[in-house]
Amino acid sequence: MRNIYENGTYLDNNPTWHEEDSPWKARQIIHIIKKNDMKPSTICEIGCGSGEILSQLSRQLSGDINYYGYEISKDAFAICQKKSKSNLRFYFEDLLKRHDAKYDIVMAIDVIEHIEDYYGFIRKLKHIGEYKIFHIPLDMSAQTVLRVSPLIRARTSVGHIHYFTKETALASLEDTEYEILDYFYTRGSLELPNRGWKANMLKIPRKLFFAISQDLAARILGGFSLLVLAK
Repeated sequence: MRNIYENGTYLDNNPTWHEEDSPWKARQIIHIIKKNDMKPSTICEIGCGSGEILSQLSRQLSGDINYYGYEISKDAFAICQKKSKSNLRFYFEDLLKRHDAKYDIVMAIDVIEHIEDYYGFIRKLKHIGEYKIFHIPLDMSAQTVLRVSPLIRARTSVGHIHYFTKETALASLEDTEYEILDYFYTRGSLELPNRGWKANMLKIPRKLFFAISQDLAARILGGFSLLVLAK
């Protein structure tokens, strides 16, 4: 599956590299940073894609912070490197192969569901940053299992090869000896535009279920992700 990010297939399917979702994702990250009163001097993102999340953070977070993005796709790197500036640098290389890299916060935003050996990935990532922020799509729900097509579409169009619930996402981090410090659901299906007509039809029931029980809404209807702060 890694080849789709290196041979142009992913770019063909996703020409913007989801750049349009980056301001929303940055707001979720800023919320968990401020909620936990974190004062980082370095923030790194592995699999930074278009680099727009880091670009947004560099404009919205106060303080003297340096930002670093790592990307293995030449297509994504061609997009993100144009956003470089004095406190924002991008590297066309695999962060996990840099033994000298140490950061206050390392982010893996919508990454682990793409990684064949995601246990090995998160184990190696553990030693690169003091704190880690993961954003994990919760593709597995009652309605996606019943319909099947959403799971296959996530596989073919955006390269998801692992499908999580909140419980299995957190358990995977705990299995690899992470300490979970904080987490919350993010509501992309409700807050991001242009999700498609089927997603729009589900907005009202998702809002109602989410108001009653967040866990129930995620398990039955899906459309949510998990933002996790771990150490």
